[in-house]
Amino acid sequence: MSEPSPSGLPLAGLRVIDAATFIAAPFCATLLSEFGADVIKVEEPTQGDSLRRLAEQYEGEGLWWLQESRNKRTVTCDLRVGDGQALFRRLAARADVVVENFRPGTMEQWHLGYDDLAKVNPALIMLRISGYGQTGPSAQKAGFGRTAQAFGGLTYLAGYPDRPPVVPGSATIADYAAGLFGAFAVLVAKEHRDKTGEGQQIDVSLYESMFRIMDTLAIVYDKLGVVRERTAFDAPHAAPHSHYPTRDGKWIAIACTNDKLYARLCAAMECPELVDDPRFRTVRDRVAHRGEIDALVGAFTKGRDVRPLMELLDAHEVPASPINSIVEIFADPQYRARGSIVAVEDERYGTLRMPGIVPRLSKSPGAIRHAGRALGADNDEVYRDLLGMTDEEMALLRRKRVI
Repeated sequence: MSEPSPSGLPLAGLRVIDAATFIAAPFCATLLSEFGADVIKVEEPTQGDSLRRLAEQYEGEGLWWLQESRNKRTVTCDLRVGDGQALFRRLAARADVVVENFRPGTMEQWHLGYDDLAKVNPALIMLRISGYGQTGPSAQKAGFGRTAQAFGGLTYLAGYPDRPPVVPGSATIADYAAGLFGAFAVLVAKEHRDKTGEGQQIDVSLYESMFRIMDTLAIVYDKLGVVRERTAFDAPHAAPHSHYPTRDGKWIAIACTNDKLYARLCAAMECPELVDDPRFRTVRDRVAHRGEIDALVGAFTKGRDVRPLMELLDAHEVPASPINSIVEIFADPQYRARGSIVAVEDERYGTLRMPGIVPRLSKSPGAIRHAGRALGADNDEVYRDLLGMTDEEMALLRRKRVI
């Protein structure tokens, strides 16, 4: 049996119904669960959330599921049929928050839209995450992280200027960004409800979540007419601010965003004359002569192995980092010292190592109680204990394949 949220966490007493699939809204619910919310994950009865089968598996279970469904109680309910819809409304009536990320209109087709649920729970907060938002000419388009990153402007900037755009590290950045915005919005809506008693619905789109974190892309185009293009390694606003090779075949990231940091790098390179070189005297000068300064820095890094190079740059307080694969991340003492990777003990699969909780709060830190659970593992606990259903009622719903 899974454990309800411990009372000592700040969001204890907040009940969240996670009716979503894949990543965006479920990630929002996971964040809330880490700080005490009781999250009840509602899944389709036969196969469950598609995240269970997405990407790499371990003994038949999706590792993504085990990570991103941590702390949640799991129940099954077929939202496509009347009995399932009635059951879901009973859950919503006992909840503070419902999160979903179906295509706009889907919940309304199931008679589970915000207006429907508000009839049984006027104080309900409903988070709705979709590819393009609940309104506008593109609202009905199917949307995933990859398409949102393309639509929101990120993918255009990923890669080399003379080659096609590439995936910017992961095709799920937009999903995670939307989940973060969603968690923030839920807490804002909760604050509003605490003051007024009113529930509300929240409209978060994947593409706007991506567009919002594209720094000065929009305002620079608006006021200066500048279209930012792909620059491979480089930052558009500073130099040297790029990736540089090392002698042992590794890569290092160096970020000099102002003249003081550049002077520190010159000292580390034992080239103090570069500070006053007219080509490189100011940030603007260095951006204008980016190729020349990058060549000098690259020649410097290429002559050293990554570890002594990092020690040298750290000694001069130059912002730099090795470009880590997951192998280096697992071995890094900073990750280890802060517990950035946590070990979660699972009754089925043993020790599971996954990212820890972000952010860290000094007075009310979050907690991971368990990894993602088996399909329908908490049906009895939730439906019997929370809704007061009898064994006969539950048996009937099982025969009908509603749960």
